[in-house]
Amino acid sequence: GIGRAVAVALSRAGARVTALSRTAADLESLARECPGIEPLCVDLADWDATEAAVGAAGPFELLVNNAAVALLQPFLEVTREALERSFSVNLQAVLHVSQIVARQMIAQGVPGAIVNVSSQASQRALQDHAVYCSTKSALDMLSKVMAMELGPHKIRVNTVNPTVVMTDMGRINWSDPQKSAAMMNRIPLGKFAEVDDVVNSVLFLLSSKSAMTTGSSLMVDGGFLVS
Repeated sequence: GIGRAVAVALSRAGARVTALSRTAADLESLARECPGIEPLCVDLADWDATEAAVGAAGPFELLVNNAAVALLQPFLEVTREALERSFSVNLQAVLHVSQIVARQMIAQGVPGAIVNVSSQASQRALQDHAVYCSTKSALDMLSKVMAMELGPHKIRVNTVNPTVVMTDMGRINWSDPQKSAAMMNRIPLGKFAEVDDVVNSVLFLLSSKSAMTTGSSLMVDGGFLVS
């Protein structure tokens, strides 16, 4: 839900948007909603296919890495498959796509901005989230190193770190009052994030209004981490 909303917001703001997903049906409905968006169907876990598809679609000036999987298991039951799939999508794909796009930016000689969608789970341990928390923590650090190394090329890199977000999936997963209350009680603002809260933070970090911000994590958590 977040990736779709970001694509729509950028398109409506006048950007030429290429939206990447492995799910053709999602891209088709997005193209119907915003005919100007260019769909790109590829599985980010497929390194070679991603290289070819993203390389041919560029160059780009802005990049949002949003794709992720959340395979929740108790620590003692974590499987190799869950570990490999999670790191493949949540970390390796971000590194790979960012490499492709950043090289294009540098070759074009244009400044750029990259926003990686992380999570409050990068900084707080959550039950059954051993793998997910680890991928998001790694993503935060990857983003900092990217900011340091790409800064001389005038490319900024930041993360947005949301709490629970009320996407369609979020509403389903957090519909149980007992489950939601336990998390909500730890959020000083007393509510979960809406999709627009995340979208607006992404747009800010992509824009010139954050021209002096790089290597930062923008918390969109209602104060969860201070509680």
